[in-house]
Amino acid sequence: MDWTLGQRHETAQGIVRWESWGGGSPVVLLHGTPFSSYVWRDIAAALATRYQVFVWDMPGYGQSEMRRDQDVSLAAQGRLFVDLLAHWGLHRPRVVAHDFGGAVALRAHLLHGVLYARLALLDAVAVAPWGSPFFRLVAQHADVFGQLPEALHRALVREYVTSASSRGLRPDVLDRLVEPWLGELGQSAFYRQIAQNDQRYTDEIQGRYGELGLPVLVGWGSDDTWLPPERGRALASQIPGARLEMIAEAGHLVQEDAPVQVATLLGDFLGEE
Repeated sequence: MDWTLGQRHETAQGIVRWESWGGGSPVVLLHGTPFSSYVWRDIAAALATRYQVFVWDMPGYGQSEMRRDQDVSLAAQGRLFVDLLAHWGLHRPRVVAHDFGGAVALRAHLLHGVLYARLALLDAVAVAPWGSPFFRLVAQHADVFGQLPEALHRALVREYVTSASSRGLRPDVLDRLVEPWLGELGQSAFYRQIAQNDQRYTDEIQGRYGELGLPVLVGWGSDDTWLPPERGRALASQIPGARLEMIAEAGHLVQEDAPVQVATLLGDFLGEE
């Protein structure tokens, strides 16, 4: 698929780039950090044969607008997701969310009353504690990291993104995932999003997962070193009737490490009545 998001929606947090493919019941895909909707390209292509698939880059990520003093916190992204669903005219879509996209989808549902038909959470930021030692270090010293020489910043981001995959990323894929974070604007945006993503945004909702009254799939890479598998088991145990599936030989970026398995798993789950 040509991964150019040709549609735009203006919001208080900046211009959101989005796109949709296929036809049928709507499925919305949410990316995590420090990624973009690009990680969904293979999954979107597979699902678009049965569904109308919506993808978007959150403000401060990918092809969407990056700007100084931008609020890219989980709270802001959750509110924006509510607005975007209204803009699309979607009611009770099927939702698939990865990494901190999971927290965004959960906040939109639990705090803002958005309804989903089904919810799939893949290696989701949802259960405390989360955030690697590197993540916490950057959060405490974002201004300092933002002043790194360009070459050091590029090397740091490449190594960080690479560590999300247990199998290793193809050079062209790694380049595509790193590119938005380069240059003066991209570098400051990279450290800004880390500094703003505080665990308090999941602490605020974690005690309410028992209220989830819809079909939920929790999928997790068995080799995830960013969010170990026990986080997935803990999340599933807090959601009534949740289905837990471990994705073998996959790291945190399950879409890159096991695209066929993920597409098959989602196709089966989303198609259930």
